[in-house]
Amino acid sequence: MKFSLSWLKQHLDTTLDAQAIAEAMTKIGLEVEGVDNPAEALKPFRVARVLTAERHPQAEKLQVLTVDTGDGQPLQVVCGAPNARAGLVGVFGGPGTYVPGSDITLKKAAIRGVESNGMMCSTRELQLGDDHDGIIELAVDAPVGTSFADYAGLDDAVFDVAITPNRQDCMGVRGIARDLAAAGHGTLKPLDVPAIDGSFDNPIEIRIEDPDGCPAFYGRTVRGLTNGASPDWMQQRLRSAGQRPISALVDITNYVMLDLGRPAHAYDVKTLSGTVVARRAREGETVVALNEKEFALTPAMTVIADDRAVHDIGGIMGGEHSGVGADTTETLLEIAYFTPDNIARTGQALGLTSDARSRFERGVDPAFLDDGLAILTGLILDICGGEASRVTRAGEAPLGRKHVRFDPARTKRLGGVDVPEAEQRAILERLGFTFEGDDAVAPTWRRDIDGPADLVEEVTRIVGYDAVPSTALPRADGVARPTATRSQLAERRARRAAAARGLDEAVTWSFIPEAQAALFGALRRSSPTRSART
Repeated sequence: MKFSLSWLKQHLDTTLDAQAIAEAMTKIGLEVEGVDNPAEALKPFRVARVLTAERHPQAEKLQVLTVDTGDGQPLQVVCGAPNARAGLVGVFGGPGTYVPGSDITLKKAAIRGVESNGMMCSTRELQLGDDHDGIIELAVDAPVGTSFADYAGLDDAVFDVAITPNRQDCMGVRGIARDLAAAGHGTLKPLDVPAIDGSFDNPIEIRIEDPDGCPAFYGRTVRGLTNGASPDWMQQRLRSAGQRPISALVDITNYVMLDLGRPAHAYDVKTLSGTVVARRAREGETVVALNEKEFALTPAMTVIADDRAVHDIGGIMGGEHSGVGADTTETLLEIAYFTPDNIARTGQALGLTSDARSRFERGVDPAFLDDGLAILTGLILDICGGEASRVTRAGEAPLGRKHVRFDPARTKRLGGVDVPEAEQRAILERLGFTFEGDDAVAPTWRRDIDGPADLVEEVTRIVGYDAVPSTALPRADGVARPTATRSQLAERRARRAAAARGLDEAVTWSFIPEAQAALFGALRRSSPTRSART
């Protein structure tokens, strides 16, 4: 899972830098696989202003620009962008600069007989988007000569964290912020959940016919919206997570999933017909998913369908037919709870992976349906405009909370660290646990908590595994005697001698095709009554 430092700080009030946060995450069991800063590759690029733009004498589609890069000496640049013009402020890369999106290093060159000293860049060339129709246009008052990465706020470290299958709560940025706050590396900020009552009844009926696969399905419509581009701050965060911005509605659902670990889906209302139902697929049904591939469904799979067709492989991927587009003005929002085991089996059967599946099969927070829908709706209203309906709620999510016996002495016996009971309780409370008598009650977002040993693990990892003292195993009195046999000692000497002479050792599978084994003399001649074995 990838996310940026600035994104993390939307949930965590901390003064730690990227390296300190990476070390803190690793200490509490969130393995950081890498920390990168995209600004490093963009440091050579500067804000520049086009002073003049004249037609190239030898090429109709090229222009010869005079560019002010802030050095006091304007440079001549040949450019083919249709939006290049005098007065434009953009991004300049000089000779010797590596362009990551084109995988080239710029140099002085003659283009159709005219010298060019670098280039004015597009968003694709800087790997900031897919637009390659023209060069980047900045605000006219952008400071010429300054670092583009600094001006655009791109100096933002990106973490790549390996989330183990049992930590479904950390499949969103907020969950990671909660863990860091519990370990004393900052303060978890309150989650802003807007109150959106809705101004009209939801015109689309929602029903559940497969409560085993989909126990709860909440939805509402938003009408009168404009599905344009999402704001720059959202696009920047999505790119830091490896996501490609598509449109406001798609980006918002992806953002809520990555930010809060809550997958959601948006349907284009004009493609729906009648009641929207969570049900089992019927024999022979198929669906073309958003990845443009057709999947054959079976009755073991939960789908979202209307009166005419299947529109969604429940909890895994939406259908292409009902996906939102640039012309969408009314959308049905889906926030549902899908049973983890069903999601895993369906994904395996179809060979289909997705960000939604990776969260649902781990188990999303069943208590976060209303709040998740409110946050999703609020973002849509703020970014796309429109008017929201009242919420339709079908079914109930499984909200049972696990009670686990809390024995503070077990942490010393099992975890090897001596932590006062009051501190243990404080750690668990910061992680969302509550206490009822001698029991710790797990929060709804911790499906993995199953017994007392899990409480020990939570306390131990937050204290830090490096706090566990090294303890030598008991050893019998006397001098240890050699245990290797003569043949083992001879084998070791032979291996060391071979390695010292530059040879490599390969340990392969013991079973290989007979024809290959025969090349190494590993086969005895087969007899009529007994086949050769390798």
